[in-house]
Amino acid sequence: MLKTLVPAAALAALIATPALALEVTKTATVAASPDKVWKTIGGFCGIGDWHPVIEKCELSKKGGKEERTLSLRGGGTIVEQEQSRDDKKMDYTYTILSGPLPVQDYKSTIMVEKDGSGSKVTWTGSFKAKGAPDDKAKEAIAGVYEAGLKGIADKAK
Repeated sequence: MLKTLVPAAALAALIATPALALEVTKTATVAASPDKVWKTIGGFCGIGDWHPVIEKCELSKKGGKEERTLSLRGGGTIVEQEQSRDDKKMDYTYTILSGPLPVQDYKSTIMVEKDGSGSKVTWTGSFKAKGAPDDKAKEAIAGVYEAGLKGIADKAK
């Protein structure tokens, strides 16, 4: 009897274990001061000024937190909520509440640091794949970050 309980308990523990979060981190070096880059990134809806797939950003407040509704070029919307912002450290963290990306439990941080005579922008996120294989979810988020970092670098020059 004990022999059957041990494998059953091990199997139950394995099934109950949540999927490990996936992570994506992308960086870009920008030939501008950290202050200028942070100003380019702007407020929570500033993404509408530098990310090429964002057609429009509408800001609202819910439960004391800022939320942005992003209208995407070609259709679709993403709703995100700012979790924290530190203008002195030049970073902010946000979550996705809804949208077409193949992710769930998404949390991301974008930050700016001094790098030589310019800046380094790091955009990192953790999430679980939703409705797509892990590699496709990671590829989608990497594409979002790469396009956004290029937009920041181009605009901050």
